[in-house]
Amino acid sequence: MTSSSPRRPSPLAPEIADRLKRSADGLLPAIAQQYDTGEVLMLGWMDDEALHRTLTTGRCTYWSRSRREYWVKGDTSGHFQWVKSVALDCDADTVLVKVDQVGAACHTGARTCFDADVLLAEGTASTDSTDGTARTDGTGTGTPGADQ
Repeated sequence: MTSSSPRRPSPLAPEIADRLKRSADGLLPAIAQQYDTGEVLMLGWMDDEALHRTLTTGRCTYWSRSRREYWVKGDTSGHFQWVKSVALDCDADTVLVKVDQVGAACHTGARTCFDADVLLAEGTASTDSTDGTARTDGTGTGTPGADQ
């Protein structure tokens, strides 16, 4: 990656900061999910400071890799993300932020960033008639590792 987050001390609690597994540029992917429906809204990037701000302000703060600055969802668009909960995944390398999304989550104006280019729709995967496992390319069984 060509841009990186600033390297400066953060007030993020050490017991959290010590657990994080960051990318080479100090960032974690942060998935925003609608808290009551489970709808996946967007993916942003957080460093320690952005995560600290998210945890303490109740609003999602992200690090913009292109602009190289922090941004708070909704400050310019009015499409706020009110934080309901924050969790680390099992590897401590991704953050799940459950939010109450007000307005569009995507910068394009769409509700989510994941509804414009669906590669496989629900109910369209073929099923192996012998074991019922889904397969999408017509060649595999759908069993993990079986096609390798």
